[in-house]
Amino acid sequence: MQSSPAAGSAGGPGEGPVVVLGIVAAPGQPIGLARKLLDADLAAHVQSLFPGARWVVEIVESALVRPPATDAEIVYAARSLLLEREWDLIVCFTDLPLHVGKRPVVAHANTVHGVAVVSVPALGPTGLRQRARETLTGLLGQLLGADPDDMREHRRSPSRSPLRHRVRQLGTDTDDEGIAFTARVLTGNLRLLTGMVRANRPWRLALGLTKTLTGAIAAGVFALVTADIWLLADTFGWVRLAGVAVGSIVAITTTLIVGADLWERASTPQAREQVVMFNPVTVITVVLGVAAFYLALFVLAAVGAVCLVVPQVFGGALGHTPGVLDYLEVAWLTCSLATVGGALGAGLESDAAVRAAAYTQRAAESV
Repeated sequence: MQSSPAAGSAGGPGEGPVVVLGIVAAPGQPIGLARKLLDADLAAHVQSLFPGARWVVEIVESALVRPPATDAEIVYAARSLLLEREWDLIVCFTDLPLHVGKRPVVAHANTVHGVAVVSVPALGPTGLRQRARETLTGLLGQLLGADPDDMREHRRSPSRSPLRHRVRQLGTDTDDEGIAFTARVLTGNLRLLTGMVRANRPWRLALGLTKTLTGAIAAGVFALVTADIWLLADTFGWVRLAGVAVGSIVAITTTLIVGADLWERASTPQAREQVVMFNPVTVITVVLGVAAFYLALFVLAAVGAVCLVVPQVFGGALGHTPGVLDYLEVAWLTCSLATVGGALGAGLESDAAVRAAAYTQRAAESV
């Protein structure tokens, strides 16, 4: 667990009691989002909405729990951290998907314990900072016992807002179950899925797999200077070239997922809902990462074909004057063969290296 030195406060010493808001965020996208909110003067924004106290915001980086985990487990771990740090309220930014039935949970507020949880992937892939700030302030309103009428009254007349008096009554007159903010089944799960994929940054997959890159480059160089490959590319046609491309992408995707045991299995019924989300996200992440890898190889193969394949020798092997399409066909087949070579290299990668490349979230750090 890492404590961030960054902290924000708003209001003067004579503006009521001090309320310390702790934000604990998982490594990766959640902690980055939390720091952006703090840099955007989160304390002053909270102070403007809830002026009954002087607000202090502190940030801690921690995954809190090991996935898969339920929102109840996250709340319990966050409550322990709140007591340890002597905070008044705590908001947890997690990278885990949460559900109530089939509905994804965007956020959860437990007013008894003064704990709120935000599922960052459920906020979607775009507009994260604005959505996160609105969600966080809405959760604070719930933790302070505010209702929508209070919020509307505050916006009309902050000086007479009932919220000024709620900050002294944290966690009263509420039930222990808390309040879950859910989204629609279809659109909410789609937003959750895309948010989780974006958090994984699939386009960076190949950069973390050195053996895969080495195998791909070696196979690509060999294919590019081989006359038999030129003839195959010329006779295959676009349909076969496309088939080879799809086959190579499937080969390296399967090697990465199966070889590193990325396909997760639910150990408990409570974990099944999260695993149901983890596995499709893993497949999509790896496929998109491999597709980005494939496109980069294609560009390199095209440049290499132009630089290394001499037109006279190329034309002599083909039996006709080569054109632009001939070079593109050679680059395409070379790229596919290089991807197959990358699959062989991927089989040599350690499980830890593949997981680190595939996931920028789901850190296994615990308090």
